[in-house]
Amino acid sequence: MLRFRPILMTTMAAMLGGAPLMLGHAVGYEIRQPLGYAMVGGLFVSQILTLFTTPVVYLYLDRLGRLLGGERAAQPGAAAAE
Repeated sequence: MLRFRPILMTTMAAMLGGAPLMLGHAVGYEIRQPLGYAMVGGLFVSQILTLFTTPVVYLYLDRLGRLLGGERAAQPGAAAAE
């Protein structure tokens, strides 16, 4: 949750920066418009993948650490109680 806001703000700033490329109708827009679509679409897809896959990877790594290191790694207060 600590890193969610900066990641979202950076992606949104880049997407909004690409919006004029995507939506513009000035001279020569037909050359720059596909770049805008690719940029905004790529940022959107990467943001969705980042928000959904990063927590899943952390959960799997935590589960792997528990399997390899035993249950003591999952319980930080267990060492103090012994």
